[in-house]
Amino acid sequence: MSPLVERPRDRALQRDAPTDQHWSILAFESFSAGAMAVFAGLAAVLLVVSVYAVIVWPLTFMDLADSGLEKYSDLAKLVLWSVFFGGSLAGYWCFSGEAFKKKPKPKPNPAMRNRRAARR
Repeated sequence: MSPLVERPRDRALQRDAPTDQHWSILAFESFSAGAMAVFAGLAAVLLVVSVYAVIVWPLTFMDLADSGLEKYSDLAKLVLWSVFFGGSLAGYWCFSGEAFKKKPKPKPNPAMRNRRAARR
């Protein structure tokens, strides 16, 4: 056959779209985004604690040892897991391409167009 003649390609070699990813890669990227969200939250907490340790504690000698923060451990775990899963969902939304798909423009209402024409 001539190289100019088109031949059908093998279905096994064709993909749906060039940007499609395997589900395992998409899950890895999404969970990595969740881990980065947790890391950013921990960095913010570390910043607050370091400001406290540098400014407040030397001036007041309040070390928060008797403040009873242990009762908030369940709430802290809930917040930590919520940040992880929220970051994972945001990562999935971005890495799957849903965030970058163009939304169709709303069609103008024909009744409104007729009212505008009648006013002129």
